[in-house]
Amino acid sequence: MQLRDMILARWVALIALGAVTLAGCTTGDSHSVGSAGDSAAMPEWSSNPPAQRSATSTPRASAPLPVSRPASPSSSTGQAPSSGSQAAVAGGSGLSSAGAIAGRARTFSTRLATYTSVGFELLPGWRQDDFSETWPAFLGSCKVLSGRAQAWRQVCERARTVDRADDLAIRHFFERDFSAYQIRDDDRRPDGVVTGYFEPEISGSRHYGAPNIYPVYAQPQDMLFADARKLPKGDGIVAARVAGRSVVVQAGLSTRDMGRAGLYALDLSRITRDTLDRKVRLRVEGKRLLPYYTRKEIETKGAPNAKVIAFVNNASALYEMQIQGSGRIRLDSGEVIRIAYAEQNGQPFRPTLAQAALGKPRSPVKVRGSSLELELDDDDEDEALQPAAGSSADVSVVRTRGFTLALPKVNGAVAVPGRRPAQRVTGSGIEDPSYVFFKEASAPGGGPVGALGVPLSPGRSIAVDPRSTPLGYPVFVSTRAPGSGAPMRRLTIAQDTGGAIRGAVRADYFFGNGQQAATQARRMKERGQLWVLLPRDLAVAQAASTAVRTRGGAVGDDLPECLVADENSCVND
Repeated sequence: MQLRDMILARWVALIALGAVTLAGCTTGDSHSVGSAGDSAAMPEWSSNPPAQRSATSTPRASAPLPVSRPASPSSSTGQAPSSGSQAAVAGGSGLSSAGAIAGRARTFSTRLATYTSVGFELLPGWRQDDFSETWPAFLGSCKVLSGRAQAWRQVCERARTVDRADDLAIRHFFERDFSAYQIRDDDRRPDGVVTGYFEPEISGSRHYGAPNIYPVYAQPQDMLFADARKLPKGDGIVAARVAGRSVVVQAGLSTRDMGRAGLYALDLSRITRDTLDRKVRLRVEGKRLLPYYTRKEIETKGAPNAKVIAFVNNASALYEMQIQGSGRIRLDSGEVIRIAYAEQNGQPFRPTLAQAALGKPRSPVKVRGSSLELELDDDDEDEALQPAAGSSADVSVVRTRGFTLALPKVNGAVAVPGRRPAQRVTGSGIEDPSYVFFKEASAPGGGPVGALGVPLSPGRSIAVDPRSTPLGYPVFVSTRAPGSGAPMRRLTIAQDTGGAIRGAVRADYFFGNGQQAATQARRMKERGQLWVLLPRDLAVAQAASTAVRTRGGAVGDDLPECLVADENSCVND
């Protein structure tokens, strides 16, 4: 009996050792830890100390234990409890294989960014801001977000009891109900680019005729959509059917079955998969499904299945309105048509950048997949808006949303279905393949409607990259004012996005409409830092897959694309 008991005890010990080894393979990993300066964010080891681990093994954060109630904020700063009071959460990390819990996790990551918990008292200028200016925009976000998550529903219910005229009460509300996390990019850098945008106004008409010959199109009726997450991997050709406006790949069929009624060939090598909403925009041509028309194709062939909202007199001004995402068209009668973003043709944003000396672009950019990210450039001052010496007299230089663009001074004629242009159709001369379709906005008052679906507030609404900063969320921004360079530190609400707004630490101030707003927006391109405010107990950075990362796998492969996934703005793979 003694020998059998010894053998049984040995097996129990081996099983326990195996459980510890498996615990070290959870998805919470070293990539979720802050920079070297964030030593407090390092996970504590629940089992073998680091010295007992293999020199080649990758450290893993242990999975958290269940917590019966949310961590209570401190009375002064509204921060989550210190690591000493978070013993119930393994190492105080607040992380699990499903993601992180705001207010408990000290740090966590997505593929694009890393987030580190910061006390409100450390936000530069936090106590000096006028929070009553942000409050209307925040309540606008509540109308949308309260229906999406329980944490937001509770926060917005408490917001209704706050006196909108009491600045101190509003500040205490944010400190009590939210946790602040500084956003860093995937290289752990806290500094990013803060730019500006506005609501432009151009002249136009409801009727075609010189000089109003450039159509403002609504969303085309022949545009189809495929869910990129459901498409087969690879670059082959697959069979698909069209159901309404959706494209569905037919499993088990091949191009040999193309003779069947209702089947189309989809060439996967020609599509763009990494759109934020993971939708692929397509059209039918014969028995093939092709990417939707490029700008050049739309301008030289027309868009026969798209309603024309109005005609305007300047193609370059219309292009800038497409980049801004909204605008006004003033008719000869004095009537103003307000338009908002409706759709996009699915082509990547690739503007023609103005060139500086030695042929370098005046706006340094980084290409990440189909996205174009604006990089920091402290030398890109206002004089960059002047044409460079020796540049073509046919090129106009304009800065919009931080990009210094080269646009044709004279636009050629474009094709319009059912219209006969007075001159040969050559296209506008704008090379960017991306094209934006609009819809008429019904509300004449207030700001334009942003991507969140609520009116924008000048000076308090910002456009963001929804992968790193969820739409609707409060964001504290620290930057400088355009021109004067004075500190510009305020609480804003992320309520818009755009193809030109990409990058982890990226914000775009909405300045309003009118000439002054246009001037400020064009001049705004500054270095800045961002802190996103997350409702306490909100689950964030949730991976779409619970697969365990294997040794040798690429860093970030098991991290989510989105801080908070949303079908309308950011979708995980």
